[in-house]
Parts: sequence; C-alpha cells; structure tokens
Amino acid sequence: MSATVPSKIQNAVRGASMALFFVFVAAAPPQQTAQAQTQQNIVFPKSELSIRTAGGKIYPFTIELAVDDPQRERGLMFRKQMDADHGMLFDFGTARQVSMWMENTVLALDMVFIQPDGTISHITENAVPFSRDIIDSRGPVKYVLELNAGRTKALGIKVGDKVIGKPLHNGG
Repeated sequence: MSATVPSKIQNAVRGASMALFFVFVAAAPPQQTAQAQTQQNIVFPKSELSIRTAGGKIYPFTIELAVDDPQRERGLMFRKQMDADHGMLFDFGTARQVSMWMENTVLALDMVFIQPDGTISHITENAVPFSRDIIDSRGPVKYVLELNAGRTKALGIKVGDKVIGKPLHNGG
C-alpha cells in the first residue's frame, strides 16, 4: 500500500504540472494569433504626395493612408523598416489638436504636422522609438505625415513648406 501512495502523489503532481503547462502554453498562442490577425486585417491604402519647399524643390513620397480609427491606432507600429521615399499620412478628417506617441513603434520617425491647406505647421524630428511621451501638434492640424527619422533635415523640409497631392485634395 505504501507503493501506491507515492504513485498517487506523483500522478497528482504530474497532473498539476500538465495543467499549468497547458494554461501557460495554450493561453499565449491565441493572444499572439489575435494580434497577428489584427495586424493582417488592417489594410492601408497607398497613394502619393509631394512636399514642395519654399526654395521650389519637390520631393515625392509613396505613402500609406491611415484614415479610420483602426488604421490611425495601428499606424507604423511593429514595422521594422520603411523605404526612404515612403511614409504614412494620418488623416483626421477635420483640423484639430493632435497628440501622437511612439509606443510599439520600432522606427525612429519625423512627424510632419499639416494644416488643411497642406501647409506644414510643425515638425518633430527623430521621435524616439517605443516612447510613451506625447508629441503634440502645437495647434490644429488635419494631417500628420510620418517619415523616416532624419528625412526632413536631409531634404531641408521646414515649417511653411507645402504638402501637395490627391490625399490632401489640393492637387497632384
């Protein structure tokens, strides 16, 4: 009878261990799968726009559009790379105070805040990846264009320059 007691205890321990194993292992994949499905289900339409500097230079960009809440909430999160002549345009529908952050954003970015007529009103350069610090538009804007960090400085893009193109309904 003493031989069966340890085997019952061993079976109980094994059973509890297996239960814990399944709780931890089986619970993780559905969360990861749900996140992956969410990422896959958000489609960003593509378009083109250009930035025209005060000096007359024109820089074209291929962009993805974030025009609804799920798209704006996802933005460039989890992206590991973006071509130099690419970006993402957030369209907020109407001019308003806008606050952005970099949580879950791997890429360092320049954020270009744009008024409804396409005029650049503020630029935040080199936003820090994964930061929860609020990046404020410093006034009402309708759009925010995210570019790879350093692009605005490298191209000489400044406040007062114009963003033009079909997504802004001002030409292009």
